[in-house]
Amino acid sequence: MKHTTTPSPTEPAAKGFSPGFAALGLEASLLTTLEALGYEEPTPIQREAIPPLLEGRDLLGQAATGTGKTAAFALPLLQRIAHGPRQRPTALVLVPTRELAVQVSEAVQRYGKELRISVLALYGGQAMGPQLQALRRGVEVIVATPGRALDHLRRKTLKLADLQVVVLDEADEMLDMGFADDLDAILEETPATKQTALFSATMPPRIASIARRHLKNPIEVTIAREPVKAGAAPRVQQTAYVVARQHKVSALARVLDIAMPKSALVFCRTRLEVDEVTAALNSRGYRSEAIHGGMSQVQRDRVMQAFRTGQTELLVATDVAARGLDIPSVSHVINYDLPSSLEVYVHRIGRTGRAGREGAAMTIVEPREQRLLRAVEQHTKARITIAPVPSLGDLLAKRLERTKSSIQETLEAGGLEDFRRVVDALSASADPADIAAAAIKLVYRSHGGDREEEEIPAVQMRAPEPYRSSRPAYGSAPQGDRGRAPRGGPSRGGRAAGTVRVYVGAGRAAGIRPGDLVGAIANEAGVPSRMIGAIEVEERFSLVDVQEEAARQIIEALGRTRIKGQKVAVRLFRD
Repeated sequence: MKHTTTPSPTEPAAKGFSPGFAALGLEASLLTTLEALGYEEPTPIQREAIPPLLEGRDLLGQAATGTGKTAAFALPLLQRIAHGPRQRPTALVLVPTRELAVQVSEAVQRYGKELRISVLALYGGQAMGPQLQALRRGVEVIVATPGRALDHLRRKTLKLADLQVVVLDEADEMLDMGFADDLDAILEETPATKQTALFSATMPPRIASIARRHLKNPIEVTIAREPVKAGAAPRVQQTAYVVARQHKVSALARVLDIAMPKSALVFCRTRLEVDEVTAALNSRGYRSEAIHGGMSQVQRDRVMQAFRTGQTELLVATDVAARGLDIPSVSHVINYDLPSSLEVYVHRIGRTGRAGREGAAMTIVEPREQRLLRAVEQHTKARITIAPVPSLGDLLAKRLERTKSSIQETLEAGGLEDFRRVVDALSASADPADIAAAAIKLVYRSHGGDREEEEIPAVQMRAPEPYRSSRPAYGSAPQGDRGRAPRGGPSRGGRAAGTVRVYVGAGRAAGIRPGDLVGAIANEAGVPSRMIGAIEVEERFSLVDVQEEAARQIIEALGRTRIKGQKVAVRLFRD
């Protein structure tokens, strides 16, 4: 059975808690948690996936990152655990990277707070001791990267005989990283009676093959992308700022401090985020108001009146709350979160740049979401500039520039006679230049110059790439094969331009496969697989071609971690 859904941007906003989640069959404790977290209505993938998963059906879901997949599988998983025997573990969620393992485990803990269900994240780079202790105590949900899960299976510290649910999240990403064999090995250790859910952004033949082998008569759900209509996407300047999740609020404030919008809409996914962001912005001196589905009509009317009359400069909203509102054209739209569908993104940024006026759309993006920007570009038919979050130096320079402009405008306006008398009086005991500097200091402070600021750590950025490329899977060749050929050259007898070779002091004798090296580099160094070229695995060592710009980062990261449970020498290889 196959379901295809196109996200609808026009559903009416619900009053109070949305009946949408209740209609899906979720129990009261989970509904209470969702309401406390500020979720207003289910996304398309949640509407389509939750009911069959609650019925115990296997599911094959196609949906991109940011569409609400985690809640789509986590909520049914938690409800099943709550009403069944509490095996340890009951559920295993496999994800491609350690970052995603942490995010998913945190999300499962948040959703399952009322049910008191234990969750453990397993990924490379962690010390084994705490993981082993947690596994001995027993946990109900394990979220793991394939390599670390397989390590524990081989150590016999992870037992899957009583497993009831398996989820493969971002399956195509796991295959791209060379985890195909690991996935098969792990799934072979799980009971045939388990429920399996597989989520992937694309459905190439490799994914279909896994589905045929490991899923039983699955429900197929595809969240279709809407065709963009001519002229539907507004012509606005679009910019994305890449920052780690824990620095998102600081990055939002920094972007606003630089842009100083006269009127802006800030979009968040949940009511809870709306309230948190609004409080954070107000603490920095902004005049911001929240608007979401948990507010009464009287409250909403008051907020909208303040925004229209300029008493409020920032309106922080959920998509549900913004639907149908008569919001005037704004100078800036800021996406604190990427929305659950491309069409919603177009609706968001359509609030600016109206009637021929210039507009700006800014998006705060986590590193793992960068690849989604290419899909947004294709959909809006407009370029997105990827920029680093402005530095502390950028901010201070902008404040000085504003101070200078304010003084210049005051000079041009004239009417300074009364103030000259003050200058004359002060000049009797102070240098006129010092008097001017003191006055400028006061103006600078009025622009927030005396507020303490911290540097926001930079993250590695890359230009947008297609959401999912057709590159071959890494590590799919048998042990002893030469990996794959790099883009632009063969695997032996030369490297692609701009690449160097990294020596890793472990090879076939230590059980190393190309996929292990790709996974270690992607997880530990945070380097995208597109920057990895040919991989040669010899008996006692391995050679990996990488982009020269990423070599130092890779060498330092691999030198600190363990590969296949052992410390190995890692250095630049000289031919």
